[in-house]
Amino acid sequence: MTTQPLRTERSGPQTASVVTDLPFKPQLVKAVFRDVTSLHVSRSAAWAAASVTRTVLTEIIEGARSAAAEEVRKRLIPKDLISAIDRNVEVEVGSAWYLHSPTFHGLMGEVRNAHGALVSLRERRGVRTPSGVAGAHRFEAGVRRLLGSRGVRAVPAMVRDLDGIASVFLTALARDAAKVVREGGVKRFGTASLVPGEPAPAPLLKDPLLALSTRRGDGRTVGGDDILAAVTMQLFGDLRQRAITEAAETTRNTSVN
Repeated sequence: MTTQPLRTERSGPQTASVVTDLPFKPQLVKAVFRDVTSLHVSRSAAWAAASVTRTVLTEIIEGARSAAAEEVRKRLIPKDLISAIDRNVEVEVGSAWYLHSPTFHGLMGEVRNAHGALVSLRERRGVRTPSGVAGAHRFEAGVRRLLGSRGVRAVPAMVRDLDGIASVFLTALARDAAKVVREGGVKRFGTASLVPGEPAPAPLLKDPLLALSTRRGDGRTVGGDDILAAVTMQLFGDLRQRAITEAAETTRNTSVN
């Protein structure tokens, strides 16, 4: 892969280092955003989204590597991906990819319509291929870089699945970030039903982003905080907090608003 020279405009040593360390380049992130929204994407938003995607893929790769190590293998195969997801529900992201990957076909289970007829896989996929699935090939170079940084290799089928998961996850993240901008803040985090007479449970997370009801900034630009807010809608648990922390650190190191 040919390495493109970094732009020096408004960039110092820290900025160049941060961009170089990201396997999914900000330019690629902006291309994904263009697939789903006409909003402008700030530099900090692109870096934050690239960082979050790296965090998610790293967690999946680490889980797959552990599964491979149990069988004394150094190369990752698709069943290691299944093991990683089975062992850690936090990394079950990119579900739109599962219907398009042979790795997951036997795990999806049967789906029947209202008349009891079996719904075929083609019907479940729908007529239109999701943009994240259609653009998955763009992530191969970044996935291979990330695998190399973790000291592992993967068979082509495993690389394809990681491509797809990264693409559909980032596409969903872009949609939610655009939603945050349009709605002026985070409007949903999920709901829980209470048994009559029981007190409301304490909040599961103390992350300050959960308290966001409004956002600052114009309604035409996706900012770094909008990405962090979208993360709270896409991820949960320790993975969510780690993704937010690492993304915030990435954007802070670039010193770009």
